[in-house]
Amino acid sequence: MEEVIAGLERFTFTLEEDVEMQRGIEPLPFLGMDKSSSAVCTFYARGLCEKARLCPFRHDHGEKTVVCKHWLRGLCKKGDQCRFLHQYDLSRMPECYFFSKFGECSNKECDFLHLKTPSEAQDCPSYDQGFCKDGPLCKYRHVRRVMCTNYLGGFCPLGPECQYAHPKMVPLSNPTSQAMRKVNEGISKPGFCLNAWPGPRTR
Repeated sequence: MEEVIAGLERFTFTLEEDVEMQRGIEPLPFLGMDKSSSAVCTFYARGLCEKARLCPFRHDHGEKTVVCKHWLRGLCKKGDQCRFLHQYDLSRMPECYFFSKFGECSNKECDFLHLKTPSEAQDCPSYDQGFCKDGPLCKYRHVRRVMCTNYLGGFCPLGPECQYAHPKMVPLSNPTSQAMRKVNEGISKPGFCLNAWPGPRTR
Protein backbone atom coordinates (compact mmCIF):
# COMPACT_ATOMS: atom_id res chain seq x y z
CA MET A 1 0.00 0.00 0.00
CA GLU A 2 2.84 2.41 0.82
CA GLU A 3 4.32 1.89 -2.64
CA VAL A 4 1.14 3.08 -4.35
CA ILE A 5 0.90 6.26 -2.25
CA ALA A 6 4.62 7.01 -2.53
CA GLY A 7 4.47 6.85 -6.33
CA LEU A 8 2.22 9.94 -6.58
CA GLU A 9 5.02 12.42 -5.87
CA ARG A 10 6.14 12.52 -9.47
CA PHE A 11 2.70 13.57 -10.74
CA THR A 12 1.73 17.24 -10.91
CA PHE A 13 -1.68 18.59 -11.72
CA THR A 14 -2.44 21.95 -13.32
CA LEU A 15 -4.89 22.63 -10.52
CA GLU A 16 -2.07 22.64 -7.96
CA GLU A 17 -0.16 25.18 -10.01
CA ASP A 18 -3.24 27.43 -10.28
CA VAL A 19 -3.77 27.28 -6.53
CA GLU A 20 -0.11 28.13 -5.80
CA MET A 21 -0.17 31.07 -8.21
CA GLN A 22 -3.64 32.11 -6.94
CA ARG A 23 -5.03 32.10 -10.45
CA GLY A 24 -8.79 32.01 -10.96
CA ILE A 25 -11.13 31.97 -13.88
CA GLU A 26 -12.74 35.24 -12.80
CA PRO A 27 -12.13 37.74 -10.01
CA LEU A 28 -13.71 36.53 -6.79
CA PRO A 29 -16.07 39.08 -5.26
CA PHE A 30 -16.26 39.64 -1.54
CA LEU A 31 -19.59 39.20 0.22
CA GLY A 32 -21.75 42.30 0.10
CA MET A 33 -19.88 43.64 -2.93
CA ASP A 34 -21.85 46.23 -4.94
CA LYS A 35 -22.46 44.59 -8.31
CA SER A 36 -24.90 47.19 -9.64
CA SER A 37 -22.52 48.18 -12.47
CA SER A 38 -21.62 44.57 -13.34
CA ALA A 39 -23.02 42.77 -16.36
CA VAL A 40 -26.02 40.48 -15.90
CA CYS A 41 -25.14 36.80 -15.37
CA THR A 42 -26.35 34.88 -18.41
CA PHE A 43 -26.26 31.59 -16.52
CA TYR A 44 -28.54 32.92 -13.76
CA ALA A 45 -31.14 34.01 -16.30
CA ARG A 46 -31.32 30.38 -17.47
CA GLY A 47 -31.25 28.99 -13.93
CA LEU A 48 -27.76 27.52 -14.37
CA CYS A 49 -25.50 29.70 -12.17
CA GLU A 50 -23.87 27.58 -9.48
CA LYS A 51 -21.80 30.37 -7.88
CA ALA A 52 -24.71 31.98 -6.00
CA ARG A 53 -23.45 35.00 -3.98
CA LEU A 54 -19.86 34.48 -5.14
CA CYS A 55 -20.76 35.14 -8.77
CA PRO A 56 -19.01 38.33 -9.99
CA PHE A 57 -21.98 39.15 -12.23
CA ARG A 58 -25.34 40.61 -11.27
CA HIS A 59 -28.20 38.18 -10.71
CA ASP A 60 -31.03 40.19 -12.23
CA HIS A 61 -34.49 39.18 -11.06
CA GLY A 62 -36.28 40.90 -13.94
CA GLU A 63 -39.33 43.03 -13.21
CA LYS A 64 -39.57 44.36 -9.67
CA THR A 65 -42.55 42.46 -8.31
CA VAL A 66 -42.15 42.78 -4.52
CA VAL A 67 -42.12 45.97 -2.44
CA CYS A 68 -38.78 46.61 -0.68
CA LYS A 69 -39.22 45.96 3.05
CA HIS A 70 -36.38 48.39 3.86
CA TRP A 71 -37.94 51.13 1.71
CA LEU A 72 -41.20 50.75 3.66
CA ARG A 73 -39.31 51.76 6.81
CA GLY A 74 -37.30 54.45 4.99
CA LEU A 75 -34.03 52.52 5.36
CA CYS A 76 -33.19 51.38 1.81
CA LYS A 77 -29.81 52.75 0.69
CA LYS A 78 -29.77 51.20 -2.79
CA GLY A 79 -32.13 53.64 -4.50
CA ASP A 80 -32.60 52.82 -8.20
CA GLN A 81 -30.16 49.92 -7.92
CA CYS A 82 -32.51 48.10 -5.53
CA ARG A 83 -33.98 44.97 -7.05
CA PHE A 84 -37.23 45.51 -5.14
CA LEU A 85 -40.10 47.90 -5.83
CA HIS A 86 -40.02 51.35 -4.20
CA GLN A 87 -43.75 51.96 -4.40
CA TYR A 88 -46.52 51.28 -1.89
CA ASP A 89 -48.62 48.54 -3.50
CA LEU A 90 -50.63 46.19 -1.26
CA SER A 91 -50.81 43.51 -3.96
CA ARG A 92 -46.99 43.34 -4.13
CA MET A 93 -46.08 43.41 -0.45
CA PRO A 94 -43.34 41.09 0.82
CA GLU A 95 -44.25 38.01 2.80
CA CYS A 96 -44.96 38.46 6.52
CA TYR A 97 -42.04 37.07 8.51
CA PHE A 98 -44.16 36.03 11.49
CA PHE A 99 -46.86 34.33 9.40
CA SER A 100 -44.30 32.43 7.30
CA LYS A 101 -42.20 31.43 10.32
CA PHE A 102 -44.87 30.66 12.94
CA GLY A 103 -48.05 30.22 10.89
CA GLU A 104 -49.78 33.18 12.54
CA CYS A 105 -49.49 36.95 12.88
CA SER A 106 -50.80 38.88 15.89
CA ASN A 107 -50.97 42.22 14.01
CA LYS A 108 -54.57 42.56 12.82
CA GLU A 109 -53.60 45.44 10.49
CA CYS A 110 -50.51 43.75 9.03
CA ASP A 111 -49.85 44.95 5.46
CA PHE A 112 -47.51 42.07 4.63
CA LEU A 113 -48.65 38.99 2.70
CA HIS A 114 -49.98 36.07 4.69
CA LEU A 115 -49.39 33.28 2.20
CA LYS A 116 -51.01 29.93 2.72
CA THR A 117 -48.77 26.90 2.55
CA PRO A 118 -48.94 25.05 -0.76
CA SER A 119 -50.88 22.21 0.88
CA GLU A 120 -53.57 24.66 2.09
CA ALA A 121 -53.96 26.54 -1.18
CA GLN A 122 -56.36 25.21 -3.80
CA ASP A 123 -55.34 24.60 -7.39
CA CYS A 124 -56.32 27.38 -9.79
CA PRO A 125 -59.05 26.07 -12.12
CA SER A 126 -58.15 28.61 -14.83
CA TYR A 127 -54.46 27.66 -14.74
CA ASP A 128 -55.36 23.96 -14.89
CA GLN A 129 -57.26 24.67 -18.11
CA GLY A 130 -54.26 26.41 -19.64
CA PHE A 131 -54.33 30.13 -18.72
CA CYS A 132 -54.92 32.28 -15.64
CA LYS A 133 -55.52 36.00 -16.21
CA ASP A 134 -54.26 36.86 -12.70
CA GLY A 135 -50.81 35.35 -13.32
CA PRO A 136 -48.45 35.46 -10.31
CA LEU A 137 -50.92 37.59 -8.32
CA CYS A 138 -53.51 34.78 -8.32
CA LYS A 139 -54.63 33.67 -4.85
CA TYR A 140 -54.77 30.04 -5.99
CA ARG A 141 -51.89 27.64 -6.51
CA HIS A 142 -50.37 27.34 -10.00
CA VAL A 143 -48.86 23.88 -10.42
CA ARG A 144 -46.95 23.17 -13.60
CA ARG A 145 -47.75 19.72 -14.82
CA VAL A 146 -46.70 17.67 -17.81
CA MET A 147 -49.76 16.78 -19.86
CA CYS A 148 -50.54 13.10 -20.46
CA THR A 149 -50.22 12.41 -24.18
CA ASN A 150 -52.51 9.38 -23.89
CA TYR A 151 -55.25 11.48 -22.27
CA LEU A 152 -54.87 14.24 -24.87
CA GLY A 153 -55.12 11.54 -27.53
CA GLY A 154 -58.45 10.41 -26.13
CA PHE A 155 -57.83 7.70 -23.52
CA CYS A 156 -55.36 7.03 -20.72
CA PRO A 157 -55.26 3.41 -19.49
CA LEU A 158 -53.90 4.51 -16.08
CA GLY A 159 -56.84 6.81 -15.36
CA PRO A 160 -56.53 8.79 -12.09
CA GLU A 161 -53.40 6.82 -11.13
CA CYS A 162 -51.46 8.45 -14.01
CA GLN A 163 -48.49 10.60 -12.94
CA TYR A 164 -49.16 13.10 -15.74
CA ALA A 165 -51.88 15.78 -15.82
CA HIS A 166 -55.34 15.10 -17.21
CA PRO A 167 -56.71 18.60 -17.96
CA LYS A 168 -60.39 19.14 -17.30
CA MET A 169 -61.96 20.55 -20.42
CA VAL A 170 -64.97 22.81 -19.93
CA PRO A 171 -67.40 22.31 -22.81
CA LEU A 172 -68.82 25.35 -24.54
CA SER A 173 -72.55 25.92 -24.10
CA ASN A 174 -73.78 23.82 -27.04
CA PRO A 175 -71.23 24.94 -29.69
CA THR A 176 -73.13 23.36 -32.59
CA SER A 177 -76.25 25.43 -31.90
CA GLN A 178 -74.13 28.62 -31.74
CA ALA A 179 -72.54 27.80 -35.09
CA MET A 180 -75.90 26.98 -36.66
CA ARG A 181 -77.38 30.24 -35.33
CA LYS A 182 -74.62 32.20 -37.10
CA VAL A 183 -75.28 30.33 -40.36
CA ASN A 184 -79.02 30.95 -40.07
CA GLU A 185 -78.43 34.66 -39.40
CA GLY A 186 -76.42 34.84 -42.62
CA ILE A 187 -79.13 33.08 -44.61
CA SER A 188 -81.89 35.37 -43.35
CA LYS A 189 -80.08 38.54 -44.50
CA PRO A 190 -81.63 40.37 -47.48
CA GLY A 191 -79.99 39.56 -50.78
CA PHE A 192 -79.05 36.02 -49.79
CA CYS A 193 -80.37 33.37 -52.17
CA LEU A 194 -80.01 29.62 -51.70
CA ASN A 195 -80.12 29.20 -55.49
CA ALA A 196 -76.89 31.19 -55.70
CA TRP A 197 -74.97 28.31 -54.11
CA PRO A 198 -73.01 26.38 -56.70
CA GLY A 199 -74.23 22.85 -57.18
CA PRO A 200 -72.06 19.74 -57.24
CA ARG A 201 -69.24 19.92 -59.74
CA THR A 202 -69.65 17.87 -62.86
CA ARG A 203 -66.94 17.31 -65.36
